[in-house]
Amino acid sequence: MGKPVHDHLSDMALPTGIRSRFVENGNGLNMHILESGYDGTGKPGVVLLHGFPELAYSWRKLMLPLADAGYHVIAPDQRGYGQTTGWDANYHGDLTAFRFVNLVTDILGLIAGLGIKEVHGVIGHDFGSPVAAYCALIRPDVFRSVVMMSAPFAGSESVLFGAGSPGRTDIHEDLGRLARPRKHYQWYYSKPEANANMVNARQGLHAFLRAYYHFKSADWTENLPHKLAGWTADDLAQLPTYYIMDRDLGMAETVAPQMPDAQQISVNQWLPDRELAIYSQAYAETGFQGGLQWYRCVTSGLNAADLKVFSGCQIHQPALFLAGRSDWGVYQKPGDFENMQQRACLDLRGCQLIDGAGHWVQQEQPQRVLTYLLPFLNR
Repeated sequence: MGKPVHDHLSDMALPTGIRSRFVENGNGLNMHILESGYDGTGKPGVVLLHGFPELAYSWRKLMLPLADAGYHVIAPDQRGYGQTTGWDANYHGDLTAFRFVNLVTDILGLIAGLGIKEVHGVIGHDFGSPVAAYCALIRPDVFRSVVMMSAPFAGSESVLFGAGSPGRTDIHEDLGRLARPRKHYQWYYSKPEANANMVNARQGLHAFLRAYYHFKSADWTENLPHKLAGWTADDLAQLPTYYIMDRDLGMAETVAPQMPDAQQISVNQWLPDRELAIYSQAYAETGFQGGLQWYRCVTSGLNAADLKVFSGCQIHQPALFLAGRSDWGVYQKPGDFENMQQRACLDLRGCQLIDGAGHWVQQEQPQRVLTYLLPFLNR
């Protein structure tokens, strides 16, 4: 089962107004949450869903402003992450528990455990974005609006997160045949060796995470994303190596050359070392396998089999998409960004690409995120 993590948040006190506690979700988890705006009753609820490799802590910069705006803000460590327990950390364990439908059930159970019947807004980033989208799609009576960050939602008929494309099952062979042989990161993440490669990175876990976060942020000035023509090896090879990796390297070796120098680290304001330590200490105890199981549900087809029943369904609630202008995540699956706008969301209030941010948009540019998020929630 998921190992309990020592409360590293106590090593660096959370801001006054954010508390850490646990809630049984009725779906096998004792969920660790961060919570703000919890004083008083009747406040509209906002649920914040993190991605990989992140934690509830990733929302720390938005929680108090949202609470100040009158919301009850709940950010869980999702299944497979952080201090939440009750999940299986074994690569060969029960993969079905990490399916999207069960991740939605986790959130429904969490809010029920908090005594909440309706959520004003569900907001997801990275892999949390499709979970938020499916919360809205499956239970529109509970989740009244949705915000997706960094990962566009193209609808249930789309194979999610760049995992494949109809009629193109040979894409991996094509990537391997390039003059510079490549592989797709999601299939790498689905292999047994991925967790150990990152946890036991030669450069150390903390340095691995520093390089990984830097590489995908606006601080790495070579992140200049653009629309790709199609799902072909030549097109995908335009993506940085954190997405389309060199065939013979693990992720630890992939990000190592992009490690920022000491001066860059010392001036980093959006993720100073004392805050990065929250992540590195947590992952040192849990490993990454819980989060990697999510990818395996995609690459194995387990999610697709589940989600066929929702094929053609659309999100009718008010929706918003936010991402960093330097975030390749917007374009990693050709066509998803456009399909989200044209078909998947019937009441999409905006698609905003935020200057000065890469993939970690709510951490890199929280104030700019709030300039779009608050008016949407306050509509």
